[in-house]
Amino acid sequence: MKTRNNEVVCLFQDKVSELLLRHRSILDTLSQHAESAIRVNKSITKTVTNCGCISVNASKQQIPPEVSLEDCRKYLHSHIEGSLCENCREMVEEEMGNNLFYLAAICHLLDIKLDDIIQRKYNNLETLGFFHLS
Repeated sequence: MKTRNNEVVCLFQDKVSELLLRHRSILDTLSQHAESAIRVNKSITKTVTNCGCISVNASKQQIPPEVSLEDCRKYLHSHIEGSLCENCREMVEEEMGNNLFYLAAICHLLDIKLDDIIQRKYNNLETLGFFHLS
């Protein structure tokens, strides 16, 4: 991973800890994080149900039995049709940003570095590749 990305994550977490006034309690912060995750889901749902810039066309994923694990990606679909309009993208990104704020706040309250978590997970994915799924 690039060092610049780690610096941004560190700066973000530091700024969150600076601004963390109302939600100093771990319980408040946990409930805010959960609520913000719901708002992320709701904002994505509204892109389908209110705006219609994307639609969901879901069905069972069909993967031929002889396909290697590496080639499965060619047969799997996101079920999303279309792309986010500018307004919906802005709304979804805002809610995702709020969710990241509360995740960073939880990390701060537990004295955990968010960039350490990201780096460890990245290293794990690099090492295990497709086998991280098991």
